[in-house]
Amino acid sequence: MAFNDFNMDSHWLPFTPNRDFKRQPRVFTAADGMMFTTHDGKQVIDGISSLWCVGAGHNRKPINEAIKKQLDTLDYATAFQASNDQAFLAAEKIAAMAPGDLNKVLFCNSGSEAADTSLKVALAYHRARGEGHRNVFIGRERGYHGVGFGGMSVGGIPGNRKVFGSAFLPRVDHMRFTHDPVNNAYIHNQEPVFGEDLLLELEQRILPLHDPSNVAAIIVEPVAGSAGWYLPPKGYLKRLREICDKHGILLIFDEVITGFGRMGTNFAADYYGVVPDMLNFAKCVTNGVIPLGGVICRDKLYDAMMKTDTPQHVVEFFHGYTYSGHPVACAAAIATLDIYQKEGLFQRAGEMGKVLGDAFHSTFKGLPNVIGIRSLGLAAAVELAPIAGSPGKRAYEIFLDCFQKGALVRPAGDVLVIAPPYIVEKQHIDKLVNTLADAVKAHA
Repeated sequence: MAFNDFNMDSHWLPFTPNRDFKRQPRVFTAADGMMFTTHDGKQVIDGISSLWCVGAGHNRKPINEAIKKQLDTLDYATAFQASNDQAFLAAEKIAAMAPGDLNKVLFCNSGSEAADTSLKVALAYHRARGEGHRNVFIGRERGYHGVGFGGMSVGGIPGNRKVFGSAFLPRVDHMRFTHDPVNNAYIHNQEPVFGEDLLLELEQRILPLHDPSNVAAIIVEPVAGSAGWYLPPKGYLKRLREICDKHGILLIFDEVITGFGRMGTNFAADYYGVVPDMLNFAKCVTNGVIPLGGVICRDKLYDAMMKTDTPQHVVEFFHGYTYSGHPVACAAAIATLDIYQKEGLFQRAGEMGKVLGDAFHSTFKGLPNVIGIRSLGLAAAVELAPIAGSPGKRAYEIFLDCFQKGALVRPAGDVLVIAPPYIVEKQHIDKLVNTLADAVKAHA
């Protein structure tokens, strides 16, 4: 099928330069395992799990069958004043995988909705405890928490602040970004060690400025995924947990990217040995097949809201979505999580992550314009020096070059990321890395 066999006039593509796309369309029409098929018959390796989503690979029959069975049984039911059996089963399965006492699951439909949901939970929890004055949120520079106004407010993406900042939440501050390009440019399968304490500013400037008693929550990605796979300093997340505990502040981990296996563990919380008060998830929970997201909350948050003097017919937490706990999405999640467990895919992701990291560091170090390489879990990034006056252009052109040669990689500013499905084989890694390396050299 040629691209001119369908009309592209009506579709406004998200996070895509639409004018350039229509000049050279990239349209997928089929997928199986590690491979996409394009509209013009090209085979392309999915080197990014289709935006961090497809952990088990494409076209997994057990997930497909679970969806078909659910559609024939219960296609949809309201989540308000009622529920469905699949939502309870999925919530139980997800809570059992989460660390510590993260036992209560609030379903939504995306990572963006999960971010906004977790912020609302934080406000409602403190209000239920008689501390409604706690309404300050703290995020981190270059953090990404989706496209809702709450998530963009606590996020630290300059482009969002430039265009939408006039409508952001007013009581928000941001911690420093966790990257040292001089001393930690090249990180392979380890936590970087910093010569300074990045959280001193939080303790000595940000919290005193707002007064800790006014702060509701701190939200971070354990690993800054959307920014380009930036790793936290050794001990950073544990110390952040300690600071939050000291001041009664909730800690939210946004694990939309790192959750469900990317780090070789259930969650990055497990990898770093830190239990947050809330854990946001989406993407890999359904293998990307059907939208589903959620927030896993510690018992104390739920319990505080249930301890109310209001009549029993009154809603305790005034929040939810039409499709919260959608039965078909939950059926897909159950089947997906079963595949991960039966095939040991999280452990495999950890093992193949070392192969990917080895390939990145041995291949890209010393190539033209390469100024950094980061690898941990089943994801790796190569950072390039930007073209003067045209930030992001070099990486975008390399992305296009790779696609034409059958490899889907992800440009993030001047960073290029590979984060393949957990079923990836060494031959796929070799193809992805070599294709990317050739393109880096070609665009020197």
